[in-house]
Amino acid sequence: MRYAGLDVPALLAARARERGAHAFLVWAPFEGAGYTWSYAQFAQEVALVAGGLAARGVKPGDRVIVHMENCPELLLAWFACTHLGAICVNTNAASAGPELEYFAQMTGAVGAITQPQFESLFAAHGSGLGWLVSTGPQFDSMKSASRGTGPAARAPDPAAPATILFTSGTTSRPKGVLWTHANALWGGQMGALQLGLRPTDVYQVFLPLCHVVGLSWSVLAAFWAGATVVLQPRFSASRLWPVALEHGSTVASHVQFTTSVLAQQPVPPGHRFRLWGTSAWIPEQEAHFRARMIGWWGMTEVVTQGIVGDLYAPQRPRSIGRPSTGIEVRIVDDAGEQVAPGGTGNLLVKGVRGVSLFAEYFGNAQATAEAFDADGCFRTGDRVTLHEDGCIQFADRLKDMIKVGGEGVSGAEIERTVMAVPGVKETAVVAKTDAVYGEVAIAFVVLKEGAPPDVAEKVLAHCRASLAKFKVPREVIVTDSIRGGTLGKISKAELRGRLAR
Repeated sequence: MRYAGLDVPALLAARARERGAHAFLVWAPFEGAGYTWSYAQFAQEVALVAGGLAARGVKPGDRVIVHMENCPELLLAWFACTHLGAICVNTNAASAGPELEYFAQMTGAVGAITQPQFESLFAAHGSGLGWLVSTGPQFDSMKSASRGTGPAARAPDPAAPATILFTSGTTSRPKGVLWTHANALWGGQMGALQLGLRPTDVYQVFLPLCHVVGLSWSVLAAFWAGATVVLQPRFSASRLWPVALEHGSTVASHVQFTTSVLAQQPVPPGHRFRLWGTSAWIPEQEAHFRARMIGWWGMTEVVTQGIVGDLYAPQRPRSIGRPSTGIEVRIVDDAGEQVAPGGTGNLLVKGVRGVSLFAEYFGNAQATAEAFDADGCFRTGDRVTLHEDGCIQFADRLKDMIKVGGEGVSGAEIERTVMAVPGVKETAVVAKTDAVYGEVAIAFVVLKEGAPPDVAEKVLAHCRASLAKFKVPREVIVTDSIRGGTLGKISKAELRGRLAR
């Protein structure tokens, strides 16, 4: 098997031996002092956290929720879980209480590590958890429980489960995407190779670590290369350049939202960025930022970039690149036939489950089986255009997905939430183009007869209480009907057309 004799803790131990004094993690908070961990220091801290988890009874295979905004403790906890053979359930810090409760129940998590600002959320929605530790004194106390040493190293097992990330799709509930240690290593290795990372690189990370781009494409890629990660709590247009100049950042991952915002600002002279990866290659932005940019595409289930621009080959404007190493890309029409250059079709990817593709949807064998076709190709739910020069351009989504500032939002999940509001008869949620966020969610609502006039306000209030902020509809439009055509079906294309008028 690929990565035989190697897993995440084994690679961290090797980095600590070979590059012990080199900076691995630099914390760049918005307020207060930052801190730097060398590879050796980070490995020591991970062992202490793992020891503290073991003292709380965490065993191999147990699920542990890690619910935090970007911070050093998130990465320490993630690596500590891999050290123990436990599974880190890496949840989005923007999640609302009911979402958090679902994550805990669905995974059967034994406990959680969080930040003080989320303690009240767990108090109201974490009753099934055995324990809760917050960063600060509690986290430090948990480390000291290991009495100066962590648990004994396990025999490396690349096939063992490592982490669960959540993704939104066509269903009303997010699915838990399970990665093995081999998945994590693959993400790091391929990311480092495709971005040409060097041990001297400084990767500035501000995208959420609960997502594939922040964790795999950025942190794990730098980890594989033996490079340095400069971590920020979140994206800040005003703080990106000062941090980059202070630490000599050379590489960064972006989404459409971040590059669009930064494109409106001047670029300081003397920055050292040599490469930015982003949603699509836009030559005007590359000229503005004075750094090489490449387009890329991927999703949580594909672990690393499945389609990516080449550092040394010509790129097509607005393209996401060409098929990456290690997976097979197929672009087919609705009959399953390969599209010719110039055509648009459904994007399928084929790889090795548990290595170049995710292992499974946790606890959902049916969804896992339905995600693959008869040839073992993963159905991405995206449509792309294959150009004559071999470059690929994103076209549309088959899945009921809305991209809000780089976050994937399931229209069906919002619809399920809206339907819980008394007075709502039917609803349909669609995407509306937004200059800043790329897309925002708009909810069309049909009311029951005799419904009170303030249902729209109640819908928004219920969504704010039940969903992460980025999932809340920008607007609720009350309408007489959301159905049309001879069959009376809901046509989201027609609803999007209404918004465009």
